[in-house]
Amino acid sequence: MLKVVHYINQFFANIGGEEMAHVPAEVREGVVGPGLAFQQAFGEEAEVVATIICGDSYFNENTDEAKKTIIEMVKKYNPDIFIAGPAFNAGRYGVACGTIAQAVKEELNIPVLTGMYTENPGADMFKNSLYVVSTKNSAAGMRDAVKKMAPLALKLAKGEKIGASAEEGYMPNGKRVNFFEKERGSKRAVKMLLNKLRDKEFETEFPMPDFDRVAPNPAVKDVTKAKIALVTSGGIVPKGNPDHIESSSASKYGKYDIDGVMDLTEETFATAHGGYDPVYANLDPDRVLPVDVLREFEKEGKIGSLHRYFYTTVGNGTAVKNAKAFAEKFAKELLADGVDAVILTST
Repeated sequence: MLKVVHYINQFFANIGGEEMAHVPAEVREGVVGPGLAFQQAFGEEAEVVATIICGDSYFNENTDEAKKTIIEMVKKYNPDIFIAGPAFNAGRYGVACGTIAQAVKEELNIPVLTGMYTENPGADMFKNSLYVVSTKNSAAGMRDAVKKMAPLALKLAKGEKIGASAEEGYMPNGKRVNFFEKERGSKRAVKMLLNKLRDKEFETEFPMPDFDRVAPNPAVKDVTKAKIALVTSGGIVPKGNPDHIESSSASKYGKYDIDGVMDLTEETFATAHGGYDPVYANLDPDRVLPVDVLREFEKEGKIGSLHRYFYTTVGNGTAVKNAKAFAEKFAKELLADGVDAVILTST
């Protein structure tokens, strides 16, 4: 029977949420959390012999130490396949899954597999070097993720030939392989065109990126007299996150008063964002929301004034529909308050 070592974070190990993201790596014998779904999918072909658990914050803030510890844990079991996640749209979890899977692959020469949502930052980082199965954006898609990941994991463990991304369910990794198609290109193209003209479903062989184009407004005529507001998707909030803005897939935004605030300090502000390493943003929140610089500009007369309120949310996995709704709402407030221009910062 094939041996599997599974990596998950503190949430899926039922240790806790963000408040327990600092827990260091530990190993438990057998199945934990989502490993049960994998074990059921593997049947008699493979066994999850161990589960490695590590807090997302701990891993991303102590990457070298965490990698070294986890590599030793994996080595002890000599598995046929290492599975990380799936991480869905949890940014730090996705980066951790990709990072440790890459390390296991390179240092132990063991097949690895992970899974995450296409917009997870870990996807762009690792999809060209690892097999990263495309999942839904939340844990509600666990069944679908396991359904795709388990068969691919078995193929990798057995050293079998891996088919195209469209067949196996992993994200395209930039590799092109020649093969003979049943129908020639001209016939396929005409079929696609006819389906398109008839408003029927068709699948392009060359998908194009979908960009939301926004026409720019005219430039501010005199920025030295303009009232400037700050808006961020980087999740900067007063310490303690009083409005409980979610670290991912935000359903709300915050509006906070910075009248008289000259500098955002570690003691008063922090980031609620779950999609990037929060250490440096928490040490100096001005790195994401540059209140200090705009106060200098205000003092030097380079801008008219800094608006007394800033608006903030988390861009990590937040639906475009929600983001547009947020902006439509607070844009009216900005206009009513006489704001001339907005500086939008991200991560």
